[in-house]
Amino acid sequence: MDLPRNAFKAALARGELQIGLWSSLCSPIVAEIIGHSGFDWILVDTEHSPNEPPAVLAQLQAMQAGTATPIVRPAWNDPVLLKRLLDIGTQAVLVPFVQNAEEAAKAVAACRYPPAGIRGITVSGRGSRYGRVPDYLKRADAEICVLVQVETGEALAQLEAIASVDGVDGVFIGPADLSASLGHIGNPGHPEVQDAIKGAVERLAAVGKPAGILTPSEADARRYIEWGYRFVAVGSDLGLLTRHADALAKTFR
Repeated sequence: MDLPRNAFKAALARGELQIGLWSSLCSPIVAEIIGHSGFDWILVDTEHSPNEPPAVLAQLQAMQAGTATPIVRPAWNDPVLLKRLLDIGTQAVLVPFVQNAEEAAKAVAACRYPPAGIRGITVSGRGSRYGRVPDYLKRADAEICVLVQVETGEALAQLEAIASVDGVDGVFIGPADLSASLGHIGNPGHPEVQDAIKGAVERLAAVGKPAGILTPSEADARRYIEWGYRFVAVGSDLGLLTRHADALAKTFR
C-alpha cells in the first residue's frame, strides 16, 4: 500500500487555482456529500465547530473517495492537537492565529518528524495506513501541507517573515478576524480591510507563496481570484443549509 498523494499540495505548488468549501457541520454524511460535489478542497473546522478527532476521522473516511482534499483546522497552534490530526490521516492543516515567523515555524515543526520537527511517532496510525505504507516515517513529511492563518494587523505586519518560513506551503488571510483587528468588526468589505486583503496577496506573490481566503459572496470570490488568491473557499456547508432551508420555508409562507 502506497502513501496517498496530496493533490492539493501538488496543485498549489504548480500555481493552480483551488476552489474549496468550509465544513462546520461535523457530519460524515455531509462530508461525503460535499466531498463528491467537485470541490478541490474541503476545510474541516475544529476551531469554531464542536469537532473532535473521532468525528474528524469519520469525516476524513467519508471524503476518501471524493474529489476534494480534506484540510483540517485545529483549534489552536498546538503540537498535541496537530499530532492527533496527522495520526488519523490528515495530510493538510490550516493553523489559526499565527502572529509571527516563530509561531509559523512551531506549526511546521509539529507536522514534521525528527530531525526536521517534533512530531511524535506511531507506526500503526491511519496516516500510515495502519503500518502498511513502506517507509512512512521517512516519506510522510513530503505529502503534508502546512497552511498558516494570518488574521490580525500584527500578523499582517509580519507577513513576509511568516510566509518565508521553510515548510509553510501557503498563507490564508482570515477576513473576519482581520476586519475586527483593523477596527471594522463584522465588515470585511470596508475599504481599509479590502486594501489589506489586496495588499496581502500582492506581498505573498512577491515572496512566492500562494494566498488563500474565504468568502460566501460570489462577487468577492471572483474579485479575490482576479487579485491572485490561489486557494479560495467560496462558501460553507452550514451557510448552504441555512440559506436554502430558509428559502424553501419562505416559499410556503
